[in-house]
Amino acid sequence: MEILYSDKNIAVCVKPVGVDSETGMQKALSAELGGEFFAVHRLDLNVGGVMVYARTKKTAAELSRIIQEGRMIKEYLAEVKGTPPEYGDWEDLLWKDSRKNKVFVVKRERGGVKKARLEFTRLREGDPSLMLIRLHTGRSHQIRVQFASRGFPLLGDHKYGARDERTAPSLYSCRISFPYGGRELSFSSIPQFAEGATLPEIN
Repeated sequence: MEILYSDKNIAVCVKPVGVDSETGMQKALSAELGGEFFAVHRLDLNVGGVMVYARTKKTAAELSRIIQEGRMIKEYLAEVKGTPPEYGDWEDLLWKDSRKNKVFVVKRERGGVKKARLEFTRLREGDPSLMLIRLHTGRSHQIRVQFASRGFPLLGDHKYGARDERTAPSLYSCRISFPYGGRELSFSSIPQFAEGATLPEIN
């Protein structure tokens, strides 16, 4: 496992695909660095990329507050079928069917429906296209369902309409940025499917 940064309060690492972000990662980090680790955000089992973990309960509370206040920027790279617009800002209402573990875009607010918003930039045009996505809300399967609902399913995402031969969604947490110790920290990693891509500066 790749460790990008660690000190007495936090550890920033690259979660491999197939490792649970809320149990398996803590065990792996404890084996690597020693001590306890606390999850403050999550990634789906079949999604990899950059994550931050707290090493104390106090730091976990501080990071959770930063996330709730919208001061942690989370960005993702995704390969999608087709060619979405060059830029976009999408807002949807999402409802999760927990029995099927599947999320749907719906038209009206009701019990269990949550607002979801993301922004994106197209980094590579074609079929597939490479997209850089910034989440403003952290809903279950949000990126996957918001793109699939507009006819741009993520490659490998068979739950949401992909028909290619990849075995996992082409989605990766490529950069997280957050205030820490009086400064702004930013950590990034590029997945194999986006090799050669350059991330633009955060604005």
